[in-house]
Amino acid sequence: MKNESTFIDVPAESSSAMKGKAPLIGVAKDHTTSGSGGYNRGISIFDFLLRLAAIVAASVAAGTMFTSDETLPFFTQFLQFEAGYDDLPTFQFFVITMSLVSGYIVLSLPISVVTIVRPLAAAPRLLLLVLDTAIMGLTMAAASSAAAISYVAHNGNQNTNWLPICQQFGDFCQKTSGAIVSSFVAVVFFMILVVLSGVALKRH
Repeated sequence: MKNESTFIDVPAESSSAMKGKAPLIGVAKDHTTSGSGGYNRGISIFDFLLRLAAIVAASVAAGTMFTSDETLPFFTQFLQFEAGYDDLPTFQFFVITMSLVSGYIVLSLPISVVTIVRPLAAAPRLLLLVLDTAIMGLTMAAASSAAAISYVAHNGNQNTNWLPICQQFGDFCQKTSGAIVSSFVAVVFFMILVVLSGVALKRH
């Protein structure tokens, strides 16, 4: 009896077919990378806009405090009642600090633009995170110390016999209070900037 063998011809995949499948993996990888880059670019754009707003807040705080001088209308030839930011070292520190903060934010704008152009670059984002954290602490210190002085100016202190002066120097106290509020707004902006930098770095 003659043995018959059955052969099943299974066509092997051609090299061209396999080459056609290879780019699919690369396409999926590029899609994921572009999605992450687009998300980080959106964060970077929001970061840039927040810096512009922080410049306004810090500049308003410094300018308002700098122009807060007030002279009472009643004075004599030898006696004049005047209140100004330069009468208090804490307010001087406030003006200097907020001016430095404004200058820092302006200098940080080009780095923020780099993060928009190169959203996956970690070095510029890490640099902004470190610097923003330091400047945020400095801004908070200036705002908090000025707020303490402003509280004493409004309410006085009976234990030390410090009398409130805002009843006489109303415009002075109003301007200094506005400057302090603006500085705390800048602190909030810096907090958001630090959080955004942390989120962007986490996605790397």
